[in-house]
Amino acid sequence: MERQQQIKTWLAAHFPGRAFSLAPASADASFRRYFRVTLDDGTTRIVMDAPPANEDCRPWLHVQRLFHEAGVHVPKVLARDIERGFLLLSDLGATTYLQVLDAANAAPLYADAIAALVRIQRVSRPGALPDYDEMLLRRELELFPEWFLARHHRVALTESERQGLATVFDCILAVNLAEPKVFVHRDYHSRNLMRTDATGAGNPGIIDFQDAVFGPISYDMVSLLKDAYIEWDEELALDWLVRYWEAARKAGLPVPGDFGKFFRDYEWMGVQRHLKVLGIFARLYHRDGKDGYLKDLPLVARYLRKACERYAELSPLRKLLDIVEDKIIVLGYSMDKPAA
Repeated sequence: MERQQQIKTWLAAHFPGRAFSLAPASADASFRRYFRVTLDDGTTRIVMDAPPANEDCRPWLHVQRLFHEAGVHVPKVLARDIERGFLLLSDLGATTYLQVLDAANAAPLYADAIAALVRIQRVSRPGALPDYDEMLLRRELELFPEWFLARHHRVALTESERQGLATVFDCILAVNLAEPKVFVHRDYHSRNLMRTDATGAGNPGIIDFQDAVFGPISYDMVSLLKDAYIEWDEELALDWLVRYWEAARKAGLPVPGDFGKFFRDYEWMGVQRHLKVLGIFARLYHRDGKDGYLKDLPLVARYLRKACERYAELSPLRKLLDIVEDKIIVLGYSMDKPAA
């Protein structure tokens, strides 16, 4: 409540003599919170509240500038107080892709999302964003055995299983790190894309990009098409992936000339991301007390299993998924609830 009062005082200084109301807009998996400001003429703004002890506004501001220069629709910065962690932003609305996606509108909405992603990737350059390097990719992989296996499902790995998993991790990273690099949003999915127009340059509005990096070119398409919150038929997702690949080639982006090679990169990048997401969702519950993501674990695990069944090199990982599922059957709990 103290920070909310500080926000009101800060806003009053920016809108002298004007009445306004403040209401929660959204929250994410971090300590950031968002409030919608409604002014006396009915117009709205968004306040980002990023407590400096836990969050830093500067990466968000840096990526906002890069993406704005790319010509995509990101919030405009109207005012800032870096020391206190307050940003006043334009309002991209309250409608996410996830809220409106259906069979009738998916094709144009995903076409817009792909076009925006290509615009972002076209302005990529080394040194502008942190590298999505081996250390970071490996650290994300380690979330899977620590939080999803050991903490959430209480699976204790044997030495042989640990060695097998380490070998698989090395294989995954070898494929990931061999990909050409571009700007990577890192969470380019239906909850972070806003429906702002039916079609056209204003759609989608793009949010939650502060963790952007310079990394594998297939990564954001994995986030988009193997979305943890909505599932599409594989043939439909493959069609969208081909459309992205064709648009990327036309734009001069460094995708492989052979789609089969790109698809394999995309699949293995998905394995890395799904291992990370399973670990993060479990950690959000056990460490941070946030259970809202547990219901999404089964879909992410399903994506992971499908990839493991396609590639023999991933068989040690598939066997670990078998152990988890056998444990669920024997003990009678679901994947989205921790083992007793």
